[in-house]
Amino acid sequence: MSNFKKPDAESLKIKLSREQFEVTQMCGTEPPFRNEYWDNKKEGIYVDVISGEPLFCSVDKYDSGTGWPSFTKPIDPKNITYKKENDHRQRIEVRSFTADSHLGHVFDDGPGPEGQRYCMNSASMRFIPVDQLKTEGLERYLFMFEKKDSKL
Repeated sequence: MSNFKKPDAESLKIKLSREQFEVTQMCGTEPPFRNEYWDNKKEGIYVDVISGEPLFCSVDKYDSGTGWPSFTKPIDPKNITYKKENDHRQRIEVRSFTADSHLGHVFDDGPGPEGQRYCMNSASMRFIPVDQLKTEGLERYLFMFEKKDSKL
């Protein structure tokens, strides 16, 4: 990611769908329950649609009932940034570090020990199934899918 240079707006308009551009560049929000990954149950990772930066893992995905893909944590906290919105809702925006894409928001009502819900837009991400991680040069994330044998 160190040599990634974000394309200009005109190039992004060509590369991305209208919805992807609106979400990632204009801080838009796609409709709930009518987006690509809200109910995706396949194993794999979600990367930034612009830079390919790894963001979230299916292992940390859960059904929040909101209609958007929700995760308990990012793959690597260094790959995302946070921005407090200055509106009446005072939400915390989540953005990708490298491409500065708007991803969604983080809330303090999630499961697990951290209690966070990363509510993301499908349009800001691309899903890479676990069996394609090596092909995509992301084999370093295969360990996340290794099944642990429990011995009683």
